[in-house]
Amino acid sequence: MATDDVKREAESLRAEIERHNRLYYQEAAPEISDRDYDRLMQRLTEIEAEHPELATPDSPTQRVGGEPLSQFATVVHAVPMLSIDNTYNYDEVREWDARVRRGLNAGETVRYVVELKVDGVAVSVRYEDGKFVLGSTRGDGERGDDISANLRTVRDLPLKLHGKAPEVLEVRGEVYMTNAELARLNELRKEAGDKPFENPRNSTAGSLKLLDSRLCARRRLKFIGHGLGEVRGLDETSFYDVFQKLKALGIPVSPHVVRCDSIDEVIEHAKEWETRRNTLDFQTDGLVVKVDDLGQRNRLGSRSKSPRWVIAFKYEAEQAITKITQITVQVGKTGKLTPVAELEPVRLAGTTVKRATLHNADEIRRKDVREGDTVVVQKAGEIIPQVVRVETEARTGNEVEFVFPDRCPSCEAPVVRDPGEVDYRCSNRPSACSQQFERRLRQYAHRDSLDIEGLGDKLVDQLVKTNLVRSLPDLYRLDAATLAGLERMGEKSAENLLAGVEQSKRKTLDRFINGLAIRHVGVRMSEVLATRFRTLAELRNASLADLEAVPEVGAVVAASVHEFLQEPDHQRLLDELTELGVDPQPYTPVSSTAANLPFLGKTFVLTGTLPKRSRAEAETLIKSLGGKVTGSVSKSTGYVLAGADPGSKLDKAHALGVAVLDEAEFERMAGVENS
Repeated sequence: MATDDVKREAESLRAEIERHNRLYYQEAAPEISDRDYDRLMQRLTEIEAEHPELATPDSPTQRVGGEPLSQFATVVHAVPMLSIDNTYNYDEVREWDARVRRGLNAGETVRYVVELKVDGVAVSVRYEDGKFVLGSTRGDGERGDDISANLRTVRDLPLKLHGKAPEVLEVRGEVYMTNAELARLNELRKEAGDKPFENPRNSTAGSLKLLDSRLCARRRLKFIGHGLGEVRGLDETSFYDVFQKLKALGIPVSPHVVRCDSIDEVIEHAKEWETRRNTLDFQTDGLVVKVDDLGQRNRLGSRSKSPRWVIAFKYEAEQAITKITQITVQVGKTGKLTPVAELEPVRLAGTTVKRATLHNADEIRRKDVREGDTVVVQKAGEIIPQVVRVETEARTGNEVEFVFPDRCPSCEAPVVRDPGEVDYRCSNRPSACSQQFERRLRQYAHRDSLDIEGLGDKLVDQLVKTNLVRSLPDLYRLDAATLAGLERMGEKSAENLLAGVEQSKRKTLDRFINGLAIRHVGVRMSEVLATRFRTLAELRNASLADLEAVPEVGAVVAASVHEFLQEPDHQRLLDELTELGVDPQPYTPVSSTAANLPFLGKTFVLTGTLPKRSRAEAETLIKSLGGKVTGSVSKSTGYVLAGADPGSKLDKAHALGVAVLDEAEFERMAGVENS
């Protein structure tokens, strides 16, 4: 049993460490060196190891993460986490202000709180009697995932509030990653031969989904509070005062929150931040404007999906002008040929852009993009740079029209285009097309597939270029001596890779299916198939009718899977893998929630021509993620997915206030990656 002196030392250490956490992570004013901080943590860890009864849930030692979970539990939000209406137009901000005033008494004073819209992942953090008890994702607004273990690792989020805390306090906020942390992680990933993260938001979302909180702890995520859920014991009537209270309790809030007396003042503030936001070390795409008076908020109320007292003003995607030096074509894992504009380097949204997607041959023709053109580029959803338009007036006559290749740039096989599809594809089998196979091998090793540790992009490139791996079965024929001779591969790395390859033999069937890179089949569809067909043998024996009968599997997906499994080369590949000991284990599905079915309960209407996929492909993806597709727009429509040359459906969507998505926004919601 611990003595009183040891108990007092532990309490003192906890208080001192949390004070230094606050100084370092929230106030950027550290008082001690990292080494001295580590000494304090080491001493507290020793005490708690020797005296487990002294360990507390709010101890700083809990931030290193615990044992991996098998899956996340579901949390029902005490107060729904509603979405926020947004606009890109100052006139619409004024219209919103007018609606707010009409909803209140004539002549009533209205003040607004304005804060930066941090581009992170929405979470809810619950404190009871000042102690952290629960953290969850937004999910579908009604239910989310319990990510308490991961949120405990966020260093600037207090596990115990300062001073006198409310009986119950649910803080809504964003978990985010700084640009500097993204750069640090990507350097480590490059050294390990792994694919770099594309942006801070995606890497944050991926970190919070990790079942092993020890991995999340290494990501140095941050938190910023911006709202309230259930509260008991908070007396403030002004939300600006609520911000000050949260700050006093030790909860990080934006240092850039202001209170404005008029909508004109709000708009001037927004204009000031349009360029200033690029000086920050985190991503922000706009401002959130809220009615300050909590009583006025209650009277204004909410619609079914969003409160009437708040609006997000988002800046238009930042654009830049540059020249296309060349148009190249890259081959994806399914053989899809994607044209890419090679650019004169230009700064865009804080990064240097050298390439931009041109989507497909039809998109090049529609925009009349030529080599040598001066073009406007922007980041689609702040992720993938794309060419918005050509500045035709800048043409000199030296521009060259691009002719889409009729032969694969990787293997010289004829290029094919299936009826009704927008994409050209290499007609060769993957094993005979090096670029296609390289992408397939990356997919097979990806963390969403067989998750083969150590098999990053750079090593995949080496294995393919040296002909050590010419098909997936070759991966299981590698030996330590051969691997150790490769660049940046020592004996230990070779042993670790072989261990990862061996472990991949018994990963679950859903991961194996996803690793095969079957067209139209992603993570979710792999889970659907693995739920219905419990073994690889059962899946291989499935008829087209069997596949079409599976809920969520449409005709397009069923035909693609059946064709893949019946193709002789693929049958030989699966036979070889089985002979080499690859034995996918049965998949146990989790319950269907918004976490794994992001479109659950949502209705979509499609209009216009999409740049990257046909309408049938888009419908298949929507249905696979729990959504429905209808032919007409109504008040019950969730989203309109609009491409080029949309029809009257788009006008009706605007008239009814239905959310309109472009393909980039749609992909971000769906969580899909480029082929």
